[in-house]
Amino acid sequence: MKVVEFTSEFAGKMNFYLSAVDDLLRHSQDAPSLGIIFCKTRERVTAEYALRNTAPPIGVAEFVTALPPALVDSDPTVEQMENALSALIQRPGRLNRALDRAAELGDEDEPA
Repeated sequence: MKVVEFTSEFAGKMNFYLSAVDDLLRHSQDAPSLGIIFCKTRERVTAEYALRNTAPPIGVAEFVTALPPALVDSDPTVEQMENALSALIQRPGRLNRALDRAAELGDEDEPA
C-alpha cells in the first residue's frame, strides 16, 4: 500500500515481489500469485502502460481513507471515548471486567 500517487516503478517492484513469492513460497497446487497495488491516486494511462507487459496479474486501485457519511456519525467522538475511559478508570472493578471481556473476545479469534 502506498500513500502517494501510483508511479510506474511500483509495477517493477510488485513484479519482483510476486516472482520471489511464487519461487520461494508457492506450493505446486497453488495458483500463481496476484498483486494488488493500493495507491492514494492513480493515473489510468500510467498504470496501463506500466502493467501492460508484466507476466503475473497486477491491479492498481485507489483507496479512500475517509469514512462513508453513514458511518461518520455512528463513531464515538474523542470526547465520548475519553469520558467512557475516565468512567472505567474511576471504577476499577468495571475496568477489570471490561478488560477481561476484551481478552475473551480476542481468544475467540484464535484457533483451538
